[in-house]
Amino acid sequence: MSLSADEIRKMPREDRLKQLNELELELMKLRAQAAMGTLTNVGRIKVVRKNIARILTVQREEEIKSGEKR
Repeated sequence: MSLSADEIRKMPREDRLKQLNELELELMKLRAQAAMGTLTNVGRIKVVRKNIARILTVQREEEIKSGEKR
């Protein structure tokens, strides 16, 4: 399931961080399956990576808006 940037923006910060951790864990599992040759849906890696990137982008936008520095 792909997340839209609007859906991510509507999430509270804690939910975004939780979702990010879950996606990173899923990506790690998918990469392990790919290395072992047991991955059935190779397109899922791309979807998970894009979702991670969207969450990180929204987080960075909020940091910039609030004036925080990295």
